[in-house]
This record gives sequence, structure tokens and C-alpha cells, in this order.
Amino acid sequence: MTKTIPVKKNDYIDVIFEDLTHDGAGVAKVDGYPLFIPNGLPGEKAQVKVIKVNKGYGFGRLIEIYEKSPYRVEVPSSEIHKYGGCQLEHISYEGQLKYKENQVRQVLTRIGKLEDVTVHPILGMDNPWHYRNKAQVPVGERDGRLIAGFFKPRSHEIVDTDESLIQLPEINEAVQAVKEICSRLGISAYQEETHKGVLRHIMARYGQKTGELMVVLITRTNDIPNQNKLVDEIISRLPKVKSIVHNVNSKRTNVILGEKTTVLWGNEVIYDLIGDVKFAISALSFYQVNPVQTKVLYDKALEYAGLSGEESVIDAYCGIGTISLFLAQKAKKVFGVEVVPEAIEDAKRNAELNGMTNVEFAAGEAEVVIPKWYKEGNSADVLVVDPPRKGCDETFLQTVIEMKPKKVVYVSCNPATLARDLRILEDGGYKTMEVQPVDMFPQTTHVECVAQLILTKATNPDLTQ
Repeated sequence: MTKTIPVKKNDYIDVIFEDLTHDGAGVAKVDGYPLFIPNGLPGEKAQVKVIKVNKGYGFGRLIEIYEKSPYRVEVPSSEIHKYGGCQLEHISYEGQLKYKENQVRQVLTRIGKLEDVTVHPILGMDNPWHYRNKAQVPVGERDGRLIAGFFKPRSHEIVDTDESLIQLPEINEAVQAVKEICSRLGISAYQEETHKGVLRHIMARYGQKTGELMVVLITRTNDIPNQNKLVDEIISRLPKVKSIVHNVNSKRTNVILGEKTTVLWGNEVIYDLIGDVKFAISALSFYQVNPVQTKVLYDKALEYAGLSGEESVIDAYCGIGTISLFLAQKAKKVFGVEVVPEAIEDAKRNAELNGMTNVEFAAGEAEVVIPKWYKEGNSADVLVVDPPRKGCDETFLQTVIEMKPKKVVYVSCNPATLARDLRILEDGGYKTMEVQPVDMFPQTTHVECVAQLILTKATNPDLTQ
């Protein structure tokens, strides 16, 4: 017999929120039927309006809060706070950290069936605002002037913003200056519907340790009107700028960057440091957007690797070599692999920049390159993985199980896929010793983790510990 859904669309009902979803929405249940309501917090009593009903769950809108959570904080009612991507900014920072730590514990138990793993208290920031060192801002036009900000959810309507509270002040200043200069010089915004106009996006990157700023102008056209004057005014307005770059994306696409990139003024790269390791950052480079917490994350990965200077380490998904070069400070040899060839070129350049000769990089898929290395005798004492949100390829995880490195250090940006992959590695003979959550992106639902796994004696009888 089919169970009757206890609510209907447009119903107004009173609820008590029990939990938060992975994307920060409140969860309330009516006779066991879950409703997901943005902005609701656990423990709060509220009135909600049901706006959509599915067979197994529904969605609602928060109408009135009768009893507030002690973790609720007031935020301005402007559009930037409504749509700006800070899903948790209505929660105090203490509450955000508690939510993220609980999320990690829950998925490790529910998905990974890992009930006895030590999960340490999450490592948060002293100042959880103004931390992002990069912005890619869409540009439009309104009332004869340029606007720039972010898209409303599920639309391409741009919300014009003067400031983002999670961007570094230097990033906010750069975006506003370029928007105003381009508007004054009559440089038109790209129109998606007609595929006309010039300026598509403004990108700004900032080296927090070096104080170096990069501005990237992303256009539909090969030429920028008043280009020389534009460059002169950017230099005059932004004294920290070291690089002005032009990227051309002439396609009808939602992809931000195109294939053609030229330097209009200054250097091809800016520099930044994470700890003592220096990195060259180009317009196209992947570089962590919160370098303060990146050091916290990588320090923990280095600690979990437990290097004495005699170990061979493989860094899968190495990117531009950030973790590889951190590990190379303590390892005998580091092998890094990454599927993006341009990232490998960046990694080689960064190794040279730091005078590190005990690092070797290869372009290719980890699940292809690492088995090849294994057959050639390049096995690892320690394997470090830092995959994208989808987690590790299962073929790759089986290779890890066959290789039997003594330690695996798993750096993850998605607790759910981390839990799934830890389960596979545990079934293959590894024991998850501890997990350290790190808050890389305050005010948002994202959380990073570092996990340490040890090969068990049962899997490798010759292993001495």
C-alpha cells in the first residue's frame, strides 16, 4: 500500500528543524516525510510554506521563525547575501564548524561504515572573512553602464556587487576598478543572447604573501577598444598590479576561459608562497583560493606522511605541484602525476623555482601512469592523493591496493566520496587511522579533509611496525 504524502503544495505548516543537508538547507519531517528548507537551522521552530512535493521528499520556503537557534546570526537582506554563494553566513562561525565536523562524522559512518575512526576537531580560521585570492566575475550592462557580480541561482541574471565579503579586499578593489574603467571607456559587455559585445568576465588573482596582483580581461573579441588607455588606467588605479592579461573566448559557451591568452602588460605570472614554497601563478593555473588554510591542510598531510628523508612518495592528482613540493622538503624522491599537461608544465617550473631536484612529474591519468611506474619498479612508500570532487577512479584504487604502499594520505574536498573511497581501501587491506577536517571555505558548505591510512600487518605479514 502506497503511503500518503502528508503535505500538499502551498500548505503552510509548523515544523521543528532536525538537521542540515550537505548543501546547508534545514531538514524538517512531517510524519517521517522530509522537507528541505533553505535557511532553517536545527532546533528552530518555524512556519514554512511547501513549494514542491516529490514522492519521497519535498521543498519549502521559510516564512517565520518562532524559536531561533543560538547559532543564528543576522545578515543584511541585500541580494549579495541572498544569492552570493555563502550558504552558511546566517550561522555563527562556531555553528558552521560544528555543522561541518558533524557532516564529516556522519558520512564516514553512513557511507564508509567507519565507526571507530578518530575524527579530530575541525581546524577553522581566526578570521573567516575576506580570504579568497581569486575572482572570476561575469560582466553585463544595465542603464548604460557595466555591471559585474554573480549569477542568481538557476539563471544568467547578473547581480551587480561592489564587494564580496569572502574575497580579499585587493580582489574586490581590482574588480570594481576594472569594471568602472571599462564602463567609462565605452567597452561593451558580452551579450549571451546575441553573441555580441566585448567583455565577458573580469578575473583578478592576488598573491597574499607577495602582494602581487594579476588582472585578466576575458573577451569575445580579439581586440579590446581603447586597449592602451585601459592598460594605463589599470596601472594607475591599482599600484599592486604586476600582470595584465587578455584571454579570448569567442565561443558560445558557459566555459569562462578561452584558448588564446596574451600578456598586455607586465609579467606572465605572479608569485605567492605557501610556507617556504614559492609558486608561479599564471592566468590559467590552478592554485588554492585560500592559501592560509592550504598551509594548514598541507602541514597536516605532511605530518600524516611521516617522512624521514628516505621515502619514495607518489603524489596522484598533483596539479601544479603544490603538495608534491611540500612533500619534497622531507622526502627522498617525489613522483607527481596530473592529467592536465599545462599543470605539469607549471609543476616543473615551480620545482625549478624552488631549486628542488628530487621531484619528477608526468602528464597522464593516475590510473594509467602509476601502474606503469609500478611495473618499472617505482613503487611508493607513501602515496598521496588529492582528487577532484568525484573522488578516485576505482581502477586507480585497485592499483593502490596492489602496490601496497605502507601509508596512504588522502586529501579530499568531498567527504562523501572520501568515505566511499576509504571503504574500498579498507576492504583492500588498509586501516583508516585518523581524519582531520579543515575549513578551507568559511561561510560555504564546503569542507576539506586529510585522512591517514596504514597498510595492516594482515595484508602484508612482512610489515614491521
